Amino acid sequence: MKLITGNGNRELSEEISSYLGVPLTPTVVDTFSDGEINVRIKESVRGDDVYVIQSLSRPVNKNIMEMLVIIDALKRASAGCITAVMPYYAYARQDRKVEPRAPITAKLIADLLTASGANRILCMDLHVGQIQGFFNIPVDHLYAFPIILDYIKSNMLDDVVIVSPDAGGVERARSYARKLNTSLAIIDKRRSEPNVSEVLHVIGEVKGKTAIIVDDMVDTGGTLVNAAEALKEAGAEKVYACCTHPVLSGNAVEKIENSNIEKLIVTNTIKVPVDKVSSKIKVLSVAPLIGEAIRRISNKESVSSLFL
Repeated sequence: MKLITGNGNRELSEEISSYLGVPLTPTVVDTFSDGEINVRIKESVRGDDVYVIQSLSRPVNKNIMEMLVIIDALKRASAGCITAVMPYYAYARQDRKVEPRAPITAKLIADLLTASGANRILCMDLHVGQIQGFFNIPVDHLYAFPIILDYIKSNMLDDVVIVSPDAGGVERARSYARKLNTSLAIIDKRRSEPNVSEVLHVIGEVKGKTAIIVDDMVDTGGTLVNAAEALKEAGAEKVYACCTHPVLSGNAVEKIENSNIEKLIVTNTIKVPVDKVSSKIKVLSVAPLIGEAIRRISNKESVSSLFL
């Protein structure tokens, strides 16, 4: 087994390396003076089972290109099997045509990864599960909910209700509610344009309860803040939020700090930069989960049993 990392989230790659007891393969990933990606793998990978760990977070396009160039280098170096490990899959929200002449960029990313030479994909909490069908190679889809559930069970079990911030996230919220044996509520939301949402009302009983909003990502923070306000108006005692991917664009952290949200629980699929660290944001590590999935794939063991 060989582990190679780009610059997308090197800290997470180092944690995965530590969990597996496998050192990161010495690799140079930098740029030429004109900005072109330059990759040099410093040891032989011929016939090896290679895992390329790269979170496709900000700067998104640079990190995507790093991943593609690394995979191409491995293919040309005769690696046995190349697995693209993407804790965060960029462009996942562009998964269908919502208006005429719009791209389906999530499919384009899938095509680029396959064309570059990836033999297998390992990703976590895709925006929609159907993205797995964009690939004609095996896809292992991991979920962060075991890690987040452990935190909820240890810290927030006082008359809890799980809340989906929109209709599209009901399946995710239902899985949390089932595991915690709690009730479920839904925010009825209308979006007039990208990154702008308007909360209409809360479907379900939240009065006097601890509401926990669960979502796959937090970007501008508008959805979470509006949802928390609606839940408070509906009588919720406290409001928490759990999201796998902390995109945290623009002034998202400032919005969250000034909101009704007691605490936002996220994972380290995306590195939270120093300037976005907040006492309201709790970061959990997914390194053991991803590391165990890599170990099982390498040993040809079941990955789905991690979530039973």
